[in-house]
Amino acid sequence: MTETTQTWSARLAELGIELPAVAAPVAAYVPAIRSGDHVYTSGQLPFVEGKLSLTGKLGADASDADAKAAARVCALNALAAINALVGIDNLVRVVKVVGFVASAEGFTGQPGVINGASEFLVEVFGDEGIHARSAVGVAELPLGSAVEVELIVEVR
Repeated sequence: MTETTQTWSARLAELGIELPAVAAPVAAYVPAIRSGDHVYTSGQLPFVEGKLSLTGKLGADASDADAKAAARVCALNALAAINALVGIDNLVRVVKVVGFVASAEGFTGQPGVINGASEFLVEVFGDEGIHARSAVGVAELPLGSAVEVELIVEVR
């Protein structure tokens, strides 16, 4: 945590970011689960107020810029799931981000899309937001979503 910020809650407020309500699971799983000192989130879709903010495939239906913004929303939704489970102020660091991008044949810009999540996490958590990552292209995602992001974080 930065010296000027006492809590992650304060940092989010400083950035004008409000954690949304946890997105309801669309199948038989929980939004996040704790195992030891880690919280694993389920894949989070870019839900905004209960509706997907972006559907389609990159390289065909959706723009890279829109998908990058949607990846940021996915990361925000993952933070909401972490907050509901253990409290955001108990987060020690972001360990790993896994991003999935619905991709048309030939689309290879998955890393740039998932940068939307990665850059957001570093904006919020600074050095504690730097993480390992995978950015994977897939044929389809749940509900036709263009992106999906899951996080692994260390907590106290």
